[in-house]
Amino acid sequence: MTTTSLITGASSGLGTEYARQLARRGDHLVLVARDSGRLEALVALLQRAGAEDVEVLSADLSSMDGITTVTDRLMDTARPVDTLINSAGFGLPLAFEKNDIEDEVRHLRLHDEVPMRLMHAVLPGMLARRSGAILTISSVSAVTPRSTYAASKAWLVMFSRWANSYYGPRGVTVTAVCPGYTHTEFHERLGLAKGEEGIPDWLWLDAPRVVEESLRDVSRGRAVSVPSKRYKAIYNAARFAPTGLMAKLAARGR
Repeated sequence: MTTTSLITGASSGLGTEYARQLARRGDHLVLVARDSGRLEALVALLQRAGAEDVEVLSADLSSMDGITTVTDRLMDTARPVDTLINSAGFGLPLAFEKNDIEDEVRHLRLHDEVPMRLMHAVLPGMLARRSGAILTISSVSAVTPRSTYAASKAWLVMFSRWANSYYGPRGVTVTAVCPGYTHTEFHERLGLAKGEEGIPDWLWLDAPRVVEESLRDVSRGRAVSVPSKRYKAIYNAARFAPTGLMAKLAARGR
């Protein structure tokens, strides 16, 4: 049977790479983003690569109307979703006190409230079928003190660890994917040109590798996926390092 995968934030970054790799796997795709033009361009690209079954949902997940559009699709029992990938997100400058508070609220909502609502919508059907997978893009910064971005990502890791242990025996895996710095459009959207991020070359990962490793970890039933050996080492060390030291190190990148 064909697997149906719904991907938020599909029009850019890791969301686009998940769409590429899952299309090659033969999944039926439900692509969610607010930019309908970019979504249609992605659909055309996937179809040229051989994808035959792609559905588009244009939805702004910063609004309740957009969230409802997606939760309604996830709860459609006639068209069940087998894999949910929460990839929508954006970054803000580190100086919390200078950021617009409404931007911070929108940031928190998109990173935590939206995945929570989508998971809550999709879980009953998955549990009834005793089959399903949920992936949420967290970050290795979940274990490094780094303003509100790291705080929001830490929630995703903790929830996934609990949910995977609770729902795993019932057939549903829940995985937080914790990549390090990855070549996508994320930093460009922060207004940073390539080379301005303050990160050495050896710390950068490529999106295809992140997605490939995370999908392999999902198949193994892991609650947390940290792609690459270098970031596994950083992730494990950061969990036990002094907070002040890690905050100074984390502040070097943008």
